[in-house]
Amino acid sequence: MSGKGKTAAKGTAAGAKAASALKAARIGSRVKSVRVHNKVHFYRPKTQTLARKPRYLRALPAARSVKGLADHFRVIRAPLTTESAMKKIEDNNTLVFLVDPASNKRQIKAAVAAMYDIKAAKVNTLIRPDGVKKAYVKLTGDHDALDVANRIGII
Repeated sequence: MSGKGKTAAKGTAAGAKAASALKAARIGSRVKSVRVHNKVHFYRPKTQTLARKPRYLRALPAARSVKGLADHFRVIRAPLTTESAMKKIEDNNTLVFLVDPASNKRQIKAAVAAMYDIKAAKVNTLIRPDGVKKAYVKLTGDHDALDVANRIGII
């Protein structure tokens, strides 16, 4: 009778569930071996390192050299007219421009002086995550950023 019950249990869904539970119990009862560390120093395990996928190129192509940026219209692309840029104009006497990523602070300062007839006290730059360079041009005390912005047509 016990042999008959085993065969009947194997064919049913309950029998299959019982068999899988038995298999899981056997696997779970194994003792894991503990790794013995024989060295004083801990070495991190090697993990997966993914290749970089930047949104913009950090190195410039050979065709676009910095010497080719002598044209002021190529250095300064556009003035920025966001709310934070307007606040900078009013509070900090600073104009904000989108500039060529290859241009440096001296070129930006010279381009602003040549295009708008104003003197810049200093230039701060940053590169946005989308690869566009932004320049904050702080004007000297004898120039008012609000007047210059009106003359350019920002406001």
